[in-house]
Amino acid sequence: MDDIDRQLIAQLQRDATQSYAALGGAVGLSAGAAHERVRKLRAQGVIRATTVDVDPTALDRGVLAFVSVDSTAWMGDRAADFAAVPEIQEAHVVAGSATVLVKVRTATTEQLQDVLRRLYAIDGVSGTRATVVLETFFERPPDVGRSAATGP
Repeated sequence: MDDIDRQLIAQLQRDATQSYAALGGAVGLSAGAAHERVRKLRAQGVIRATTVDVDPTALDRGVLAFVSVDSTAWMGDRAADFAAVPEIQEAHVVAGSATVLVKVRTATTEQLQDVLRRLYAIDGVSGTRATVVLETFFERPPDVGRSAATGP
């Protein structure tokens, strides 16, 4: 991936609805060349999806919590069990005192409590610790401005 690919990704992160002509113009390429590069980035799995960023509160999902899940067994093979809980937006196997960290969005704290009950139903789960978010300062996509290998 070169600097032009990084610029294309940054442009798409700002506005994924722009035309290939506008996208190419922003990075110094023709529409066709921009389209071909984006196609290759998708084929390589660099661009995994094109999505819409929706305000969770507008969808009645204003309660955000991060839940640390403790277990008595390895949870790495339980991905489908976590994915079956629709309120879970992300699930990560982690190192540290917990084995899984999940991001949960619900409408109410009562619904969050129900999610916690369903987590306990997953084989091997022995405990949870929920941290409820009071305010989000910002969320951002990964910085594509520079390569991790080259540093700042």
